[in-house]
Amino acid sequence: MFEKKEKKAKRFVIKEEQGLGMIGAIQIIVDTVTGVNYLNTVGTSITGITPLLDSKGNIIIDEILDK
Repeated sequence: MFEKKEKKAKRFVIKEEQGLGMIGAIQIIVDTVTGVNYLNTVGTSITGITPLLDSKGNIIIDEILDK
């Protein structure tokens, strides 16, 4: 009657978070499918997400491990 659904792995995970006091926090979020790292602001009046870049302007990409 009830089918068991496979639990899907989360596509986006928080890799790191740094609080900014009362104004919010900054997070680094990783797309587990592509490995791309994103910078995200949380709890501030201005919200945004953008790819995280290294010092040469390249997008930071983590190695994807086969599951």
